[in-house]
Amino acid sequence: MHAEDGGRIKYDRVCSVCGRSVQFADIDKAYESPEGERVVLTDEDFAKLPVAEKHEIPVLQFVPAEQIDPILFDRSYYLEPDSATPKAYVLLAKTLEQVDQVAVVHFTLRQKTRLAALRVHDDVLMLQTLLWPDEVRTVDFPALDGVAEPRPQEITMARTLVDSMSDDFDPSQFTDDYQIELKKVLDEAIAAGSGTLAKREEAAPEQADAEVVDLVAALQRSLEASGRRTPAPAAKTTAKKQPARKSPAKTTRKSTRKGA
Repeated sequence: MHAEDGGRIKYDRVCSVCGRSVQFADIDKAYESPEGERVVLTDEDFAKLPVAEKHEIPVLQFVPAEQIDPILFDRSYYLEPDSATPKAYVLLAKTLEQVDQVAVVHFTLRQKTRLAALRVHDDVLMLQTLLWPDEVRTVDFPALDGVAEPRPQEITMARTLVDSMSDDFDPSQFTDDYQIELKKVLDEAIAAGSGTLAKREEAAPEQADAEVVDLVAALQRSLEASGRRTPAPAAKTTAKKQPARKSPAKTTRKSTRKGA
């Protein structure tokens, strides 16, 4: 939104060479090699690529669910049965449920062939797209080279902490505090009606465990402070997060995710 007049912001596609706005119809699909060479791909080029049938999901094989590494999972979609073949839908769902396996399939999504796992969730078929093996990054952290193995007493303490906090997973126990607080802020803004927000007192920054470096000491404090079975806040570290997925080359399913 434009702060001056409240107008909505529109993003324009601008050419980096001539500086003019470009219509979508005038945009070509291109690929740039690591050496910086660009090639333009036409609709005829894409027509030559192998693409699965749009309304078919061929089964490649059936595998035990535990054999699929969770790092491969991408997005999930509910599959709605065709009104003409609901019995076949129910038969496949019941069979997968009884044999405790998932079907490895491939299908077309946004003009691209995708690999996926077909499984049962709440009595309906769910399609979980999988990353291709070459889309998963391999990592090598130099900081781990030459690190000494943990001492037996350190392993014992760590296992004790894990045991004390172990429980069955129930996602309803966890809440998205950011969204809850954001809704409060929005409600205040709407109630005020003037576009200004009442000042909110800022909580003092947490000091506990903020500068903990010694893992054993952090675990010991967690054990002493944790008589309950609810997870304690994790100690802050300086570890950098690395995305597991590689950046891809530029080039009537229902998502399981609710809209924002």
